[in-house]
Amino acid sequence: MTLRIITADDRLREAQGKTTMALFGPSGVGKTTLLKTLPPAETLCIDLEAGLKSVQDWPGDSIPIRRFSDAVDIACLIGGANPAAQKDEHFSEAHHNHLRTKHPELARKIDTKRIIFVDSITDLTRQAMAWAKTRPEALSERTGKPDTRGAYGLLAREVIGLLKHLQHAPGRTVIFVGILEKVIDDMNRASWQPQMEGSKAARELPGIVDQVLTLSLFTQESGKDGIKAWRHDPDKGTARRLVCRSGNPWGLPAKDRSGKLDLTEPADLGALLTKINQTPKG
Repeated sequence: MTLRIITADDRLREAQGKTTMALFGPSGVGKTTLLKTLPPAETLCIDLEAGLKSVQDWPGDSIPIRRFSDAVDIACLIGGANPAAQKDEHFSEAHHNHLRTKHPELARKIDTKRIIFVDSITDLTRQAMAWAKTRPEALSERTGKPDTRGAYGLLAREVIGLLKHLQHAPGRTVIFVGILEKVIDDMNRASWQPQMEGSKAARELPGIVDQVLTLSLFTQESGKDGIKAWRHDPDKGTARRLVCRSGNPWGLPAKDRSGKLDLTEPADLGALLTKINQTPKG
């Protein structure tokens, strides 16, 4: 049995070194460039979309991933062994030990990283879908033909399992980056939604992570009593801001479990993490 009491001091120490975050934004807004605001020696970029051209001068390390099975293996090395997993399941102790034996140098390098930047979760779900279509669960037992529902069900289980495994990665901050798209419904109403294969994974992601942020463009203008205010201006804005709170006036995905962030914050993940993890005075 591994059950134990966690003291308030233990929780505080763990919270200061661990945050999970989902960061969404429209294509081209500069999500990947936020890597430059993180400490390069402590940050590992999981590159799922071959999209590091904009940060080619960033001095940190990255791992290119083109197959979902490789993403599962990297997640296992990052998150360690799941004590609840059976021997033949992903993230089991047997799976973890096998990977550390097979890739000792990679495992040691990953051990030195405190921040994991997953770019992007949109492409992770696309890779997962391509993998799911090859599995027996994606074929109809009656006809042997492709079963779309089976593929989407498998995708949801595997992607959510991977996300939750990274959620529990000890002492690490994990940042999931994804594309945000504008959707117009039949009533000509606009909403912003994460672009992911499978609706179930997209619905559950906000509940898995501590923070949900949207990176978008804003224009600063004078408000009441001359106080400067930020106006959401996704087409012509010149200032990038991170929207951090739910119930924001622009209907953008956001959530702040820390309770320390303003409605919007500067586009600086390093400063944002420092603010989230600051110790209360007194």
